[in-house]
Amino acid sequence: MAWQVHTLRDPVVRTTGLSPQQVSRYSRLDSSRLPPPPTPISRAQGRRRPAVSAASSLIETGHQDVVHDITMDYYGKRMATASSDNTIKIIGVSSNSHQQLATLSGHQGPVWQVAWANPKYGSLLASCSYDGRVIIWKEGSKPDEWAQAHTFIEHKSSVNSIAWAPHELGLCLACGSSDGNISVFSARSDGGWETTRIDQAHPVGVTSVSWAPAMAPGALINSGPSGQFEYVQKLASGGCDNTVKVWKLYNGSWRMDCFPALHMHKDWVRDVSWAPNLGLPKSTIASASQDGTVVIWTAPKEGEQWEGKVLYDFQTPVWRLSWSLTGNVLAVADGNNNVTLWKEAADGEWQQVTTVEP
Repeated sequence: MAWQVHTLRDPVVRTTGLSPQQVSRYSRLDSSRLPPPPTPISRAQGRRRPAVSAASSLIETGHQDVVHDITMDYYGKRMATASSDNTIKIIGVSSNSHQQLATLSGHQGPVWQVAWANPKYGSLLASCSYDGRVIIWKEGSKPDEWAQAHTFIEHKSSVNSIAWAPHELGLCLACGSSDGNISVFSARSDGGWETTRIDQAHPVGVTSVSWAPAMAPGALINSGPSGQFEYVQKLASGGCDNTVKVWKLYNGSWRMDCFPALHMHKDWVRDVSWAPNLGLPKSTIASASQDGTVVIWTAPKEGEQWEGKVLYDFQTPVWRLSWSLTGNVLAVADGNNNVTLWKEAADGEWQQVTTVEP
């Protein structure tokens, strides 16, 4: 299976892309089929612009079935792909060539997502699958040598989303499952792992999880006299209950940090992505839905209410979101096989700045 890789001036944090044609015979949430798209809602305020051309190259992944996720490593030298053929591929990439380095086999069902850990913790890759397992893979002395460092079997249903915490918080992995629960695995110094849970975070099923920046909102402005920053552990999650929820770790326990839950979507929330904020007071979360809309949620300051604004109604399911490293450009992958880039203008309106043509 081949994927087309586009080079853009403003790189995004993660490669994006899922479409109705790319959904496997399995549903990510234990159903044999996806729900029919709802009636499109009214056109949102976002403004679209013509496509901007981008240099591209074709990469053959070697998968035998649908590819569900692609993610680049920290240095942009390798990408990992997840597929319904139950495997993960590691591919070396450069400006004009690519090389298949390894095939990781260990899951017993479609692999939905992969995530690279920060390199300060070594060459580690996490994967989650329909089989309910989360596997941590560790690279050996050669590029084609990978081993299962740890397997988590905390969940009894499909694990649909995984996300590594910001490196400042340690080696922590959040996982969202169709059983409605979110688990957070934290590495200990003795090589073991501690587990905390958010039970029934979304009772109908969790579709996505995303970490907040480690630096507390406003920390850049309100840092202490020693110049040290305050770190915070927060998560955003999306689910089949059509809501987005924010969670915060208090004294070792996760508690909901938004009341009520953030509810503007009319169908499943397919993805959530917390924007980098570089220590500024405002927090921003983007959510994408089966209903075809992307909503931008903002909280002006810590502790204030979240407010939602529809970025655009794509009139087709929206599958994946990704922020640029500076948090000012949002990539959106929709059901028409399009990836568009959006940026907030000075007047607060969101404008489409680029379309990546398939």
